[in-house]
Amino acid sequence: MAGRVDEAMREPPAAAPAAAPADWAAALLQARQTILPKRLGAPGPDAAQLQAIMAAAAHAPDHGCLLPWRFVIVPRDARAALAEAFAQALRERDPEASPAQQEQAREKAYRAPVLLLVVVDELRGDPGIAPCERILSAGCAVQNLLLTATALGFGSALTSGKALQSRALRTLFALQEGERALCFVSVGTVLSRKPGRARPAPAQYVGTLVPGRGVQPWKD
Repeated sequence: MAGRVDEAMREPPAAAPAAAPADWAAALLQARQTILPKRLGAPGPDAAQLQAIMAAAAHAPDHGCLLPWRFVIVPRDARAALAEAFAQALRERDPEASPAQQEQAREKAYRAPVLLLVVVDELRGDPGIAPCERILSAGCAVQNLLLTATALGFGSALTSGKALQSRALRTLFALQEGERALCFVSVGTVLSRKPGRARPAPAQYVGTLVPGRGVQPWKD
């Protein structure tokens, strides 16, 4: 059904499902909401919670068992180096970037208690497994991570941007040939949140193949 997420779905579900597994899973999916990194604060996940969040990624589909993706944790004592990489990446794109613009780029490195870089290897292993499959596997791993963070009561977000493909960032993370920095993942306690956005109804993105007529609208 189309429409905004119910108020009850805007908060993480209980840690242990009291309802049927399918109902709890639906509640968890509907509870997940992007919370901008600037709205995420301390405390972040503790060691055991972070272990559970990261372990969830391992259950993503992985054609050929290549493990074509990895996560790099950016701890607090590495944020200054990331901040400088962001500023340098900005200068790569715009040599005339003002000091204020560079400082704004640096500030992004300090948001959220937990910050991860998602890296995909598009070349390693079986060359018959296309980059798109590897990226899809990474996307599933990220979704598993986000849902587990939500179940534990944390907010999360994915962020990208032109800095991901910069020389500065690739150098900082020592990315090799064929490796792509896909996105950052931020996790922390929700300081504030916006109302849940309207989600599309299945009929808006599902069709049915009808031979001789192509793909027809799906009547849910």
